[in-house]
Amino acid sequence: MIAPGATLGLLGGGQLGRMFTVAARTLGYRVTVLDPDPLSPAAEFATGHLNTAYTDPGSLDELARTCAAVTTEFENAPAEALNALAQRIVVRPSGDSVAIAQDRAREKGFFAERGFPLGPAAAIRTEADFDAALARVKLPALLKTARFGYDGKGQARIDSRAALERTFGEWKRVPCILEEFLALERELSVILARGASGEVAVFPVAENQHAHGILDITIAPARIPEALAREATALATRVAADLRYVGVLAVEMFVVGGKLLLNEVAPRPHNSGHYTIDACRTSQFEQQVRVLCGLPLGDPSQHSPAVMVNLLGDIWRGAEPPWEAVLRHPGAHLHLYGKREARPGRKMGHVTVCEATPERALEVALAIRRDLGIE
Repeated sequence: MIAPGATLGLLGGGQLGRMFTVAARTLGYRVTVLDPDPLSPAAEFATGHLNTAYTDPGSLDELARTCAAVTTEFENAPAEALNALAQRIVVRPSGDSVAIAQDRAREKGFFAERGFPLGPAAAIRTEADFDAALARVKLPALLKTARFGYDGKGQARIDSRAALERTFGEWKRVPCILEEFLALERELSVILARGASGEVAVFPVAENQHAHGILDITIAPARIPEALAREATALATRVAADLRYVGVLAVEMFVVGGKLLLNEVAPRPHNSGHYTIDACRTSQFEQQVRVLCGLPLGDPSQHSPAVMVNLLGDIWRGAEPPWEAVLRHPGAHLHLYGKREARPGRKMGHVTVCEATPERALEVALAIRRDLGIE
């Protein structure tokens, strides 16, 4: 066990790192953030900031010398940096687990090899893969870059072979994956914490709604039958076990024809788990600290139905939004990430509404969205 008072290292200094740092500092730990952004949101709360590239040898050496353990807040943290640190100190999750989640093609292959339920998809590395991909995947479909795509970036709708050829060429022929469009009934996520000895604590299944490829609203617990919720929980737990994962993991799923299909995993806390800060006995960020330090896992049970609304830079419109529209609601909790510049599509904060019923929480959340001018 790593006791409070120790220093924890964090690769990445965005809003997820900020919330991890708040949880760690609350539990009595010091935090050193490694992030190239001089205005890192996490660094504002940390006790140290290494303002360099993630692979900078001097910074990695300092983390190894001064920290008791290291984690990450985003899946694109260099896996080789995590593996190098793991030779000297505790690193959770492992670089190997993160490497699988970084590459969509590798991730899909991992799921398929282990018999997890998946929608039709095919990897495309060169033009020679087009025929096999189009035989496996019906059009229209979604082409995604295998790496570095998130929040709708690195994705394009494909309606014809010509569109596939054109888009693949425009993307400089980087490895991609082609996924068939599915008739989605629900988009779900399951967030869990898995300790080094295999113990697991699973948060309630959340229901997600996206706009323009970015998470818009999360409803927790999800409006699905209890049997399906149990199945989703079991599926996510199995994914974590097969990955030999240690840390907080988000597993995204689709409901199609009443059945669950895996979408992807995120090797970190997740946007859809922000509701856990205000609506659960233990937040996903406190769980991340607990797993990293070998502490007992917290109780993930939910004490209040909740709806989370993402706040993007679009609503600033050159001025501070009318936060009184949020704060006049007694069940609403405003979280702002301290980012200096509001840009369209940039995650600037979120609101979580906790109420006695999911229906009332959703009603208040939708009213807040309207008042803030969210389209």
